[in-house]
Amino acid sequence: MTALNRRAVLGSTAALGAGLVLGTALDQPALATPRRLGAPALVRSGRPVLTHGVQAGDAIADSVMLWSRVDRPARLVAEISPDPSFRRARRVMGPVVGPDTDLTGQIRVFGLPTSTDLFYRITAHDQHAHGLTSEPLVGRFRSGATGREDIRFIWSGDIAGQGWGVNPDLGGYRIVDAMRRAGAHFFLCSGDNCYADGPLEETVTLPDGQIWRNIVTEEKQQVAQTLDQYRGQFKYNMLADNYRAFLAETAQVTQWDDHEVLNNWYPGEVLEDRPGFAPGTKVDTLAAYSHRAFHEYIPVAPISPDKEGRIYRVIHHGPLLDLFILDMRTHKDPNTTDLETVPDGGLLGETQTRWLLRELKRSKATWKVIANDLPIGLVVPDGTNQESSSNGDNGAPLGREHNIATILSALKREGIRNHVWLTADVHYTAAHHYSPERAAYQDFDPFWEFVSGPLNAGAFGPNVLDGTFGPSQVYANTPARQSASPLEGWQFFGQVDIDAHTRQLTVTLRDVDGAALFSQTLDPAPR
Repeated sequence: MTALNRRAVLGSTAALGAGLVLGTALDQPALATPRRLGAPALVRSGRPVLTHGVQAGDAIADSVMLWSRVDRPARLVAEISPDPSFRRARRVMGPVVGPDTDLTGQIRVFGLPTSTDLFYRITAHDQHAHGLTSEPLVGRFRSGATGREDIRFIWSGDIAGQGWGVNPDLGGYRIVDAMRRAGAHFFLCSGDNCYADGPLEETVTLPDGQIWRNIVTEEKQQVAQTLDQYRGQFKYNMLADNYRAFLAETAQVTQWDDHEVLNNWYPGEVLEDRPGFAPGTKVDTLAAYSHRAFHEYIPVAPISPDKEGRIYRVIHHGPLLDLFILDMRTHKDPNTTDLETVPDGGLLGETQTRWLLRELKRSKATWKVIANDLPIGLVVPDGTNQESSSNGDNGAPLGREHNIATILSALKREGIRNHVWLTADVHYTAAHHYSPERAAYQDFDPFWEFVSGPLNAGAFGPNVLDGTFGPSQVYANTPARQSASPLEGWQFFGQVDIDAHTRQLTVTLRDVDGAALFSQTLDPAPR
C-alpha cells in the first residue's frame, strides 16, 4: 500500500455543527436524546466531546475534506493512515472552532496516496483547559483515483421530507443499511439534503394503522427562517445512527436543490402567501442562511471557480470518470409558464454553462457523469407555473429548455461522447433514454438520464415526460399512493459501476432493501 507523503501540505477551512456524544468505532453508538423545546441547556464539563460524528467529502486524487463538531471552542486535530491501527499515522492540525461556525470545523488534507482505503480519526483540544482532549472518532474513506481501476459509487437524494424524519425504530433512515452494504467508493447526494420547510411531528399514523415515530428537535418543529434554524436542519441528519455511521465510512460528494431553503425557490423570490412565513419575506435572505449552514455542515472542497459562491465543480477519478456537479438552483430564473422564446440564462446561467462546456471539452475521462439536481425531461409543476427544466409543451425548446438545448448541441458539435446524467428530485426511480429520432429538437446525440430517490421522504410519481428532447421511459418504479412512507418501501438509490478492463459503465437502480430493480450497461463510444 502506498505510503503517505510526509511533505504534504495542509489547508484548513472552517465549518459548523451541534451537540451529542459518539463513540470511536465506525459503527458508532446512538447519540443522546436531543434537547426538546424548553428543556435546559446541557452543562459542559470535563473533556470536550465531538457531538455529531465525523465526515469526509470530495476525496479528489490526493486530497480530502474532513469534518466534525465539538461541544465547546476547541482545535480539531486529525490523524490519517492506511493502517486502521494508526501505527503509521500523519498528524494534521485543523482550525480552532467557535460559535461563529456553530462549533463545526473542516480540515482539508493534501498529499494523500491515491486509490487507497484510508482511516482517519479526529480529536478536539480544549482551548481553555490545556491538556483536555476529546475521545477520538474514527472514519474511513477511499482516496481519489488517478490510474485505471474499477469504480463504484451510489447516489440518491431527498432526506427527511414530507414528515418522514429520523425514525429510532429503524436505526435512523431505513434505506441506509442497504447503502452501507453496497461498498461504494463514494456517495453522491443529488440534493434536498434536508427539508428546511418541512416541520416534523413525533408520530404519524399510516393508512394501515402503523405508527411512524420521528425524533423531533427544536429546529424541526417549524419552518427554518434564521441561521440557527437552518443549522438545525443540517445537523438533524446526524441524529440518524446508521446515516452517521455511513458518512463516517463513505466519502460524500454533495450538491443542493430547493428544500435546503424552501420548496421550488428561485433567486429574487418574495414570499406573499406561504404558511409559516411573514408576507414580504425575501427568499434571498433565507438562501444566504442555508448556504452558510450547508457549507458549515457538509464537507465540500473549495474547488468551484464561481466567484459568487455557487457549488458547481468537477471531480476527477482517473482516466475512467469525471464527475460534473451542477448548481441548478442558485441562478435559476423565476418560475413562470416557461414558454419564453428568448434564452435568459435558464437554470445554470451563462457563467456556469460556459464552465461546464469548457470542462467537458477538456475532459479526457472515458465517462462524463453529469449530476443535475433537476431532471431534464420530467415536468414538475409549481401551481400553474413550472419548477422544472421542461415545460410540458413537447415542441421546440422554450424557456429553460433553451439552456439544455445549448449544452446538448455543444456536446454534439464538439464530439463529446459518453455523457450520462444522474438526478433525483421527483421521489421515484426511473431510466430515461433521450434520442433525436423521437425529439422535437434534434441537434444532439442520444444519451441516458437515470433518476433515483427518495432516500428518506414521501414517494411520489410518475411525472409526465416532455417530448422536446425525445425521452423514452425505459423503466420506472412509483408508489401505490402519493407520499408513501419509508415503512411502505418506495425508497431508492442508484449504483454506478465502471469496469476498468472493459470500460463499460453499468447503472443499477435499487430499492429500500438494496434489491436490484433495473440495470443498464453502457459501452463506451469509440474514441
